[in-house]
Amino acid sequence: MLSRVAENLYWMARYLERAENTARLINTTTQVLLDLPKGASFGWDILLKVVGLDKLFDEHYTEANEANIMRFLIQDERNPSSLVSCVRCARENSRTFREILPKEFWERVNGLYLYMREHAPAAAHNRAQRYEVLNQVVDRGQSLAGMLVGCMSHDLAYQFIELGRNLERADMTSRIVDINSAVLLPRDGGALEPIQERLWMSVLKALSAYQMYRRHVDVHVRGTAVLSYLLLDPHFPRTVRHCLAKIDECLSTLPDHAQAMRAARRSWRRLAGLRWEGLTPAVLHEYLDQCQKDFGDIHAAVSAQYFYREQPETLPPTQQQAA
Repeated sequence: MLSRVAENLYWMARYLERAENTARLINTTTQVLLDLPKGASFGWDILLKVVGLDKLFDEHYTEANEANIMRFLIQDERNPSSLVSCVRCARENSRTFREILPKEFWERVNGLYLYMREHAPAAAHNRAQRYEVLNQVVDRGQSLAGMLVGCMSHDLAYQFIELGRNLERADMTSRIVDINSAVLLPRDGGALEPIQERLWMSVLKALSAYQMYRRHVDVHVRGTAVLSYLLLDPHFPRTVRHCLAKIDECLSTLPDHAQAMRAARRSWRRLAGLRWEGLTPAVLHEYLDQCQKDFGDIHAAVSAQYFYREQPETLPPTQQQAA
């Protein structure tokens, strides 16, 4: 299999997963802001830090208000991780190798691109329309993923798609979970517990995990239980542990996977080493940051082994920055 084919399929999957999860993240943040009580500290600028785009934002905008941040995350193509940029890059990567993918897949990716080009301005500027547009991104992303699972041969090409999707999903799940660690609640003992429950419920719903959490863990939403479920549950497809298991599975089918597998195993050990005693929001944030660095190491190992180029600076700008 050609390296450039594998790389394009890998990045196509990552861009689609990033678009879907960015939409989920924005909706989660909106819900968190609506649920916050008087005296709580949280703002839209926290969202930029959680996704690691605060420095890039500062290069192009002078004020971190809702309007600018939404334009940057949804519409601005100077941001390689904006919804429009991700969908455009996924479309280009799938267009290049249309013969490898199901015919209907290209048609639906192109349809998503046309939809975003038309509706992104309204989503960026109008909160009422934003929710509907972002839900469309999530629904169409899930439809595309399901089509690949059900209508594509599970060969080497598919393994690179799965590898990209699950690596991106693990990273974005950790970022969505990290939203709550940035919320500073007022010290009002009686009201604190129900507020925290609503915040964690928003995180579960952002990952479409609320019903499965209630079924397998508890009908009551408790922070530690939610964290344990979203990080460590082996069965729910959006947990970090499940994504790492799928990454292991994909790597095991690829040749010369030793370096990438070592990076994945380091991430496994960090996940297994989390201690729940005395887990403050600051400690959780630091832990999730380290997890995200581990995912970056896995990407670097995969890229060096399967996509390596003698002049990495010749990579398309979107793939350089998105890595």
